[in-house]
Amino acid sequence: MLSEDKVSHLSHVILDEVSRNPAAKLRIEKERVLKEIKRVLAAELTEEETIDRKVRTKLASYSRGIVEGSSEWDVLYRKTFEEQTRKHTR
Repeated sequence: MLSEDKVSHLSHVILDEVSRNPAAKLRIEKERVLKEIKRVLAAELTEEETIDRKVRTKLASYSRGIVEGSSEWDVLYRKTFEEQTRKHTR
């Protein structure tokens, strides 16, 4: 999980980039846009944590005991994480 300071920093970086883009015009004040960016980032991070917990629980349930940090665990983690992400985005 990212700290509140890091989320705030990322939000400001995103807003700065959007503000510099000549194709983007903000129709509301920057503070409201910044607040919405922070809200979306927080929601995405929460979703990612939920998926991470599900994936770790699933991998821990395997009877052959895959060691976290091993190359096999990494491959299975990524594959299972991608599957869970697809399920959540439907």
